[in-house]
Order: sequence, then C-alpha cells, then structure tokens
Amino acid sequence: MAAPEAPEEKFSLREVLDTFKLCLSENKEVYVEHYVAGFLNSLGSVFGFISKDAVNKIKILVTHLEGENSSEYVTVQSMVKYELENELVDLNKRGNHPESGCRTLLRLHRALRWLELFLERLRTSGEDGKTSVMCAEAYNESLSQHHPWVVRKAAGMAFCMLPGRPAFFEVMNVGTPEQVVAMLGEALPLISEVYQVTEELYAQHNLLDLP
Repeated sequence: MAAPEAPEEKFSLREVLDTFKLCLSENKEVYVEHYVAGFLNSLGSVFGFISKDAVNKIKILVTHLEGENSSEYVTVQSMVKYELENELVDLNKRGNHPESGCRTLLRLHRALRWLELFLERLRTSGEDGKTSVMCAEAYNESLSQHHPWVVRKAAGMAFCMLPGRPAFFEVMNVGTPEQVVAMLGEALPLISEVYQVTEELYAQHNLLDLP
C-alpha cells in the first residue's frame, strides 16, 4: 500500500461506502488498511481543512502496515494487543517519540466521529440547510475538544467556505439529491459501526485519552 499524498482527486461517496463495507471482518475486527483507505476516500478537496493532518496520520499507519511487524497491524484489535503487550504505547508522555499506531489511529477515530455527525446532518437537513453550520456543529460535538484554540479558529474559518448543500451533493458524484441521501443512509450505519467497535475497544483498554 503506497503512502498517500494529500487527496486532490474528486470526492466519491460510492468509494467511501464500498471501502467501509470492507472495514469489518465477520468477527467485527476492524481492518487497518481498509480503515485508512476509507478515511482517505472521505477527504476530497472539499475537506482540505482537515485532510492535511489526517493524511500525515495515515502515512504513519501505512508505515506500520508495511513495516517488519506488519502482521501485527492487520486489524485495530491486533495492533492494540501488540502495542500494549510490547509497551509501545506511552500513556503519559507528550514527547517527540515515534507515534504509536494506537495513538495515531485515535486521532483518525476522533475525526471519523466528526465526519459521521456531519454526514448525518447533511442527510437529514432540508435543501436550504447550511453546510457551514452543520460542519461547525459536528466539529463542536467531536474534534474541537481535542484541538487548541488556534486550530479551532482556523477550522471555523474553513467551514464558512464550504459550498451549499446542493453544490455539496454535486461534489459527491452520486447523482440526484435523492440518490445522495439514499447512499448516505447506506453508508452512515457502516461508518457508525466501525466507529463504535473502535470506541469500545479503546475504552476497554483505557486508550481514549492518549496524549
């Protein structure tokens, strides 16, 4: 799996849906490779304000996926087990140490919650719904509590630049607004399940507040 570049290609809701369908195994384990791909597909140019940081995190996970211990990083579950057993997760320090897979994926996990909240608002709002307001509300309910003031300020300015709901639907490259809403209705439960499985795993191991 090649290290990703900042996403410039068109956003494709279909690709997001297809990728998240592959994320969970029959035993509800989350495949890291598909999680990473699903996130990358979610970040079209319209999400530029969040994509750069996310792509940096994705590159770290790709390094683990392609490294000498790649077999330990096939699923989020195997990654957590491996890193905890080998004391590769620093639960306290905030130093310039190599990023663990657990800490790195936690940053994406938080962003996934924002994406889920935003897309749900996008799906259920009326035609005159303001995407800038939806995005800000979703951000305030998820990522903002983990970001310093300067990042929150920059995100707020970026939200104001988002296109309206009709234009946003066109960006998704699906078809009519009704088709977009239908596909969002199909994709959101998949995204939500991946989020919940990861959330429960991290909570079980007290990893939700990694510095």
